[in-house]
Amino acid sequence: MISMRDVSLRREENQILDHVSLEIKKGENWVILGRNGSGKTTILEMLTGYLFPSEGRIEVLGNLYGECDVREVRKEIGYISPNLLEKLNLIDPVWEVVATGAYAFLRFYQEIPSEVKEKALGLLAEMNLGKLSHHPLGTLSQGERKKVMLARSLMSEPKLLIMDEPCAGLDLYEREKMLAEVERLSERDITVVYVTHHVEEIMPMFTHAALIRDGKIAGSGPKEKVLTNDMIKQTYDIPARIEWDGGRPWIKVVSGG
Repeated sequence: MISMRDVSLRREENQILDHVSLEIKKGENWVILGRNGSGKTTILEMLTGYLFPSEGRIEVLGNLYGECDVREVRKEIGYISPNLLEKLNLIDPVWEVVATGAYAFLRFYQEIPSEVKEKALGLLAEMNLGKLSHHPLGTLSQGERKKVMLARSLMSEPKLLIMDEPCAGLDLYEREKMLAEVERLSERDITVVYVTHHVEEIMPMFTHAALIRDGKIAGSGPKEKVLTNDMIKQTYDIPARIEWDGGRPWIKVVSGG
């Protein structure tokens, strides 16, 4: 699904990524963790073809970047990011916002096919947002807007879904509601790559994890082998203890460590 080999990105004197290698196979769902500025979002922008490396090789869904039309590859990738949400029009009805995902538009300026509208309404109903489908996007809570973005990303039935901090800014209630929808993605034939700062957002459906520190891979592999006390300390520079409950990790900072 994804292959990054010795990928580096340098801007003037700044080394943003330093020989990053990742292999993500079909059937795996990955979380990428790291501190602010570690390079997490840069990796996502490279996977979606919005940034290109200074050196290295990137292959996504069988397409080698630099030898393919990335615009065609993007049609098979769902992408959720804070920047995208900011570009949408808050006065548009929710169902229409979701429907734009079928064409990667930000807004419709022509008649929307009835089958596209019905699909959008169906996805909203699946996420318990059916009653809000005709409300303006701007009237929804932050958590509801995040679920709208998830529904929008599924309109094109992507093979790969990339999520950049989808729970950022949510309170505990809204976060858990959003994470429940993320967990339900395991019922779909889709590979998920999820970026977060927070270990407790790693739901049971995630199989693998990668830890990023200063633009380098600090560790990657099956989540139980990567998310250890020592690896968390190396990545975040803080002593912590990981406790697992039903396939979901929880973190506790160790005082005096």
